[in-house]
Amino acid sequence: MTPVEDHRAAGPRQARDLLRVAFGPASVALVIIAAVTLLQLVIANSDLTGALGAIASMWLGVHGVPIAIGGREMGVLPLLPVLLMLWGTARTTARATPATASWFVVRWVVASALGGPLLFAAVALAVIHDAASVLTELQTPSALRAFSSVLAVHAIGAALGVGSRVGQRVAATTMLPDWLGGSLRAAKAGVVALFGLSAAVTAGSLVVHWATMHQLYAITDSIFGQFSLTLLSVLYAPNVIVGTAAIAVGSSAHLGVASFSSFAVFGGDLPALPMLAAAPSPPLGPVWVALLIVGASSGVAVGQQCARRPLPFLPAMAKLLVAAGCAALAMVLLGYAGGGRLGNFGDVGVDQGTFGFAVFFWFAVVGAVTVVMTGGVRRRLKPPRPPKLPEPASSPEADFLDGHAVPDDAAEPETQDDADDDVDITASLEQTPSAPSTVERPHD
Repeated sequence: MTPVEDHRAAGPRQARDLLRVAFGPASVALVIIAAVTLLQLVIANSDLTGALGAIASMWLGVHGVPIAIGGREMGVLPLLPVLLMLWGTARTTARATPATASWFVVRWVVASALGGPLLFAAVALAVIHDAASVLTELQTPSALRAFSSVLAVHAIGAALGVGSRVGQRVAATTMLPDWLGGSLRAAKAGVVALFGLSAAVTAGSLVVHWATMHQLYAITDSIFGQFSLTLLSVLYAPNVIVGTAAIAVGSSAHLGVASFSSFAVFGGDLPALPMLAAAPSPPLGPVWVALLIVGASSGVAVGQQCARRPLPFLPAMAKLLVAAGCAALAMVLLGYAGGGRLGNFGDVGVDQGTFGFAVFFWFAVVGAVTVVMTGGVRRRLKPPRPPKLPEPASSPEADFLDGHAVPDDAAEPETQDDADDDVDITASLEQTPSAPSTVERPHD
């Protein structure tokens, strides 16, 4: 049953929720960044001259805005803070959006989710520009890139949060197909399966290359330095996992001149980050070719999710293709957000030209086979034929017309065969001699 829409406008009772949506996630990120930055400066016995500029730069970096210091661009930023910001925005918008809210309230929630972070971005750009006049090595990022990145992160989060609350109502009031919700759930299942299996492979590779990771930790002797390397490895873990996913589906990942795929590895200099010890080293063994099982398993997950509700062939294939397309788009966005330019090392990331097509291929082909084999396609039922009515039997009531009896001669006309039979019977009776009435007794 479709819920009744609440037409009450956003009033004072909802002001607190709108303020939380506008400034909640951005404020939490700002507080955490400020605490970490000040702790780093205090431990390093540094003055607090450029603290505000560093905090503002890191806040923009959480939204994927490149940081330029001393003419070198730091474009490869940790992916984990971006994902946490997406989750925080989606959660706050979902809590502030009632399931029966009017579209006026929904628009206010979305506007608050976008307006607050954009205001923070404007203040951060102003602080960085002011700090750059004192710290010549700090450079102000592009305003267009800063606003577009902040807008993209919070727009995706707001769409996920609001969509989880009013998505069913939108599908019920529009001409969207009924299987669209199941297709989006199948895309989510495929992305989670691919990301989770790639994380398991990354963890196993770290165990295999334990000696290499130990050497990377040896670049610093202090406990604080090793703690910083561990924290950076955790923050950059999603970036490495996305690279493993690209290798698993048949694409490639590159880090400067070094390139990695399931079929060939070309070595090169790597940054001193312990998490990068998971990268395969040449010569490439056959175990890395087995990574293709990860892509196939993820395609099976998509197909099983699509087959939960059987559909006719064409709608079932359309549902699968939409799921594969959405999952491929999500992985492409993750690959784009997790890549960039890393100073003198060059470009870092996945091959965007093949990554999305490879994900779509595995999810579409393996998913289609899974849908067919698990009963996700059903035949169209033919409309049943109307039952054949029995012929009406004769009854005494049928012999009366308007309450008058019908004569026997008029009830059924006599046929020629019946007349011939009557003639034959009469003739045979005339030719048969009659039996004598008395019996003569012989004379004595």
